[in-house]
Amino acid sequence: MKKLTTQSPSFQAELKALLAFETAQNPEIDRIVADICADVQKRGDAALIEYTNRFDGTSAQTIADLILTQDDLQAAFERLQPEIQTALKTAAARVESYHQRQKMESWTYEDEDGTLLGQQITPLDRVGIYVPGGKAAYPSSVIMNAMPAHVAGVKEIIMVVPTPKGERNDIVLAAAFVAGVTKVFTVGGAQAVAALAYGTESVPQVDKITGPGNAFVVAAKRRVFGVVGIDMVAGPSEILVIADGTTPADWVAMDLFSQAEHDEIAQAILIGTSQPYLDEVQAAMNRLIETMPRRDIIEASLGNRGAMILAKDLDEACEIANYISPEHLELSVENPQEWAKKIRHAGAIFMGRYTSESLGDYCAGPNHVLPTSRTARFSSPLGTYDFQKRSSLIQVSEQGAQKLGKIASVLAHGESLTAHARSAEFRLKD
Repeated sequence: MKKLTTQSPSFQAELKALLAFETAQNPEIDRIVADICADVQKRGDAALIEYTNRFDGTSAQTIADLILTQDDLQAAFERLQPEIQTALKTAAARVESYHQRQKMESWTYEDEDGTLLGQQITPLDRVGIYVPGGKAAYPSSVIMNAMPAHVAGVKEIIMVVPTPKGERNDIVLAAAFVAGVTKVFTVGGAQAVAALAYGTESVPQVDKITGPGNAFVVAAKRRVFGVVGIDMVAGPSEILVIADGTTPADWVAMDLFSQAEHDEIAQAILIGTSQPYLDEVQAAMNRLIETMPRRDIIEASLGNRGAMILAKDLDEACEIANYISPEHLELSVENPQEWAKKIRHAGAIFMGRYTSESLGDYCAGPNHVLPTSRTARFSSPLGTYDFQKRSSLIQVSEQGAQKLGKIASVLAHGESLTAHARSAEFRLKD
């Protein structure tokens, strides 16, 4: 891992370089994705079957070979060991409970003249959730994307998940059952995103697509945005740990590993206020790496984008954290709730030495779909509100029309929009 200190004159430049990540679109990937999306839009199911067989090594003859119903999902759940069933149900219940508290409600109020104003909240009709199915299985991703939609009142939740070589993962399908998914299509990649966005003979068009994926999936989501909504364009996973030296070094080392093991471009950063403690964590990492099955990925990640930063105090550490705006921020310090008040930008804040980031990934309750690549400066975690819409309510009384009509008339004439002005003036008594 790189070693930085805030006392270095070049610290800001070094930090900026550390955080730099190439987010520009890859022209070749964009070209491929554009062709796939156009083909799926034109040929529908036939194109979807063709691409799935080509990219996933399957042998589907008809679209029926790629569809799973709720009965199939329940059967997958029932094949699992009881302890896995319990873990899935418990995690889903906690996620549901948290997201229930995010649910927005409609409201209205009246002006003195009887004009009614307000906001009407309605759920999206149908959403699509993308669940990766390549290097690993992600039942947690199913729960985190489907449950807030379910809580919001979405009637149909369509899940797409690739099944390389036709291998279906029971725990992923069981998570879909627990989280209330309506139907599953065992397709992935840009073709799955296109099918959800445009609809095919069998895949219903959705209103919004959420969930992570590879570069082709991200490019496809970016391309179809506007036809449908999307959650975000996510980058590599990130963790930033601020440690005051009171947490066992092994714990912090493993917390850094927990994000580094995602892939070679994930980012793990530790900010400490004591060089001896940073050295202690480094020694723990050197020792524990020998036990990691994904050692090669972790080492590549830490070597590529990892860092230890020596700050003069926790105030400075918090300011650095606000600049980094990490996806996951661990405050592994005494009095973490007080220090959390100094954090303005973070996807999720994990407070105290017992709060490992991994608990948030699976079962704490808050959503693990979080802004990355410094976008926490202006965006938020996925939540129930992402599956609800707001409609403004306006019911002007006769008395209110006399006041508002004159104001609207003046402003409309100022914009040279005569019909706007006359529309308001027609309702005036004088």
